[in-house]
Amino acid sequence: MTEPFRKADIRVLFALTLIHFTGDFYNAFTTPLLPVFAGVFALSLTEVGVISGLGRFLSFIVQPNVGYFADRFRTRLFILGGIFLSVTAVPLSGVAPSYAVLLCFTALGSIGSALFHPSVAGMVYPYAGSRPGFAYSIFNMGGTFAFAVSPLFITWYVSGRGLGAMPWLMVPGFAILAYLVFTLPVPAVEKMESDTFLGTLREAFGQVWKWIALIWLVMVFRAFVAHVYRTYLPVLYVQEGFSLVSVGAMITLFTLAGTVSGMIFGYLSDRIGFRGLFTVSFLLASPCLLLLARAEGPWVYPLIFLAGFFIMATLPLGVTLAQSLAPKGRSMVSSLMMGFAFGLGGTLTPIAGAFADAFGIRPVLSAVAVIPLALLVFVSRLPEPPKT
Repeated sequence: MTEPFRKADIRVLFALTLIHFTGDFYNAFTTPLLPVFAGVFALSLTEVGVISGLGRFLSFIVQPNVGYFADRFRTRLFILGGIFLSVTAVPLSGVAPSYAVLLCFTALGSIGSALFHPSVAGMVYPYAGSRPGFAYSIFNMGGTFAFAVSPLFITWYVSGRGLGAMPWLMVPGFAILAYLVFTLPVPAVEKMESDTFLGTLREAFGQVWKWIALIWLVMVFRAFVAHVYRTYLPVLYVQEGFSLVSVGAMITLFTLAGTVSGMIFGYLSDRIGFRGLFTVSFLLASPCLLLLARAEGPWVYPLIFLAGFFIMATLPLGVTLAQSLAPKGRSMVSSLMMGFAFGLGGTLTPIAGAFADAFGIRPVLSAVAVIPLALLVFVSRLPEPPKT
């Protein structure tokens, strides 16, 4: 017999990818504008790190709880409400009158991101057909492509119109939200017997909880490395004389490279498995990051592409591998690999900022670049689920 949903539902996958793109496009405004906010509010590198880390911390707190409820209730509230918060709060950060208000708008936008991610990520697998790795890489492309093009767009927009014009960017977001209201299906409910959060975790992960924890640990430190580079490279290069638009182009290159590698690695994972791809990614990421940490002038651009290509390549792999090991509670496992891991990795960013205040940005980037090599110890123990 043919299993249900073996043929991919392109219409639903497009809607889910559009949600991912829209939410991440708006939430990606903040990072390339950090040098502007630092100048407007006279911020230290630690305070800059707090802006970046706050959003990740909220994802770290909110996403697992949303994942729990999303697996139990048939509702689009988390998805549509999350998009609404993102397209509203983030543009309002441009008119924040103080650092505290800026943090509030950043927090609201990040909560919006945390609301929609578990539900939409959990919906990909049932509509993916027989190619879940590739389907998830397409969905992941929506987010990574948004993070790639958003910095270039927002730096161009703010350079020409100023921070005060950012609220006008709510208009296209509301138009997309209206489209989703009429096209987005209601998420399916996972059949969980337990009514408690911890009981649901035990039911969803069962005997594979150690594997899930190992994948999560790898994804946390991968996220930390990417966050540190995305947060402090813009500040460094603005200090060294690059224009704001040039810095936006650098972040675009970094993330666009991850979009490409995520697609390639997601496609290959359906054929050759996961562990080898993780190994290649981390083995090549460290030297590229080290060279980038020391790069100056035009060498920055090719090196930032290579660094982004390898450090971002495994983002879709972690989620797909975890979902294949724990098919029950897909929203929950997605929230752990995306929000909980991504969020905790970003929450650690201010620590790197404190060291950067003391020792400089380049030495801290060089130290962080070694982390992917250290992760190979854990990668060697990752499970390799059988092919279906």
